Amino acid sequence: MLTNKGKYGLKALVHLAGTPPGELSLVSDIAEANNIPKKFLDAILGELRNAGFVHSKKGKGGGYTLARPAHEIRVGHVVRVLDGPLAPIPCASRTAYRRCDDCADERHCGVRLMMLEVRNAMAEILDKRSLAEMRALAELDECALVYHI
Repeated sequence: MLTNKGKYGLKALVHLAGTPPGELSLVSDIAEANNIPKKFLDAILGELRNAGFVHSKKGKGGGYTLARPAHEIRVGHVVRVLDGPLAPIPCASRTAYRRCDDCADERHCGVRLMMLEVRNAMAEILDKRSLAEMRALAELDECALVYHI
């Protein structure tokens, strides 16, 4: 399940994907526009900066911008950085595999096999989709809400 940290991080990145390249956005503006607690967003943006997704500039005229074009940032990578592995249980993870202590036969464990399918389905979508595509989905949805009489 996506945590609030992951959700807020994605919302912030989608927000930044909608700003012109090189234009900086203030944390307070991102937080207000997306209903994210500012203090929590500060910490999230720090992690995203350390992971190389955003650049920041301190002081007057400072703020955040994407570190590379939105079409180059994969949603799955962001989720893993903020929330950890995609797999619902450790034995189904590719990036943080850990054998379950209570499992006698991992190859025939129905729970593990089902959770591998879940993990693979999530990765199939999240690793192929970019922030640019996520932003486009949001804009499509907004356009769909406009009614013409």
